[in-house]
Amino acid sequence: MSADTEGDPAAGRRTVVVTGASAGLGYHAAEQLAAQGHRVVLATRNAERGAAAERSIRRHVDHADLVQLHLDLADLDSVRAAASELAGLGPVHALLNNAGVVGSAERQDTVQGFELQVGTNHLGHFAWTALAMPLLDQETGRVVHVGSIAHRFTRLDRSEPLAVGRYEGHRQYARSKLAVMLFGFELAQRLGDAGSGVRSVVAHPGLALDAAAPPRPDVAPTRSEPAWMRVGSGWVAQGKDAGAWPLVHAAVGDGVRSGEYWGPAGPLQLAGPAAPVRARTRAHDRTVAAQLWTASERATGVAFALDALD
Repeated sequence: MSADTEGDPAAGRRTVVVTGASAGLGYHAAEQLAAQGHRVVLATRNAERGAAAERSIRRHVDHADLVQLHLDLADLDSVRAAASELAGLGPVHALLNNAGVVGSAERQDTVQGFELQVGTNHLGHFAWTALAMPLLDQETGRVVHVGSIAHRFTRLDRSEPLAVGRYEGHRQYARSKLAVMLFGFELAQRLGDAGSGVRSVVAHPGLALDAAAPPRPDVAPTRSEPAWMRVGSGWVAQGKDAGAWPLVHAAVGDGVRSGEYWGPAGPLQLAGPAAPVRARTRAHDRTVAAQLWTASERATGVAFALDALD
């Protein structure tokens, strides 16, 4: 059973919150989830783009069950407000933490003053997950963290895991995604230790391009792509729609275990069908993960209460 065609029949229809659902991987994941019959909460920071994504999904999926939720991960006040609003939407079965900032050329900061990529990709999702965790179905719930092959090319400072140092946009993006993955794998360990049935899963899309995906005119591309990347699509890359398959499978598919890493099964994990894949050892370093966890709770002012989930 593949994630792009069917969900998990044992679990039936689920409610899945997709962050960054207005474009790119998040949009295609939301469309695929809706096509499988799931209720999808489109968590977006821009209301107009969120509405455009909803129109597009409804154009391609009959009877799509969609809900809009305002969520700006670069503003912790917005994160708290969104979690409060989510509490009124009924049981939640999965959080697909997809939204992200990619390779800002010059340093930018979040509302609370954190570097934008780490502040959005990791800290915003860290706080969002902690606040939304009690709303998850405690027997079947899943948290999916969207990592990246970019984690292979960087490390975090062991003493100051949130440190930026000399700013380089793409290096900082890699740091942010390594932080996401360290958090995701560590959350799986801590949920298991707490006896929780909630699963924490990390997934990545490989090299996924808007240009190689089916056209969705209502939906703005996530970013411009150089011509050489388009030429390589189909050989060393795939469309954003195919890149969403591992994310969707991690959220609702069969045979997914807490602590796994899902991605494309092809060479170098760049393209191919969804499958469990290997992450670099650095993404499983529990010493760094514990330091990152403590630093993230301190930075966001949000703490996990995992013992209360049992």
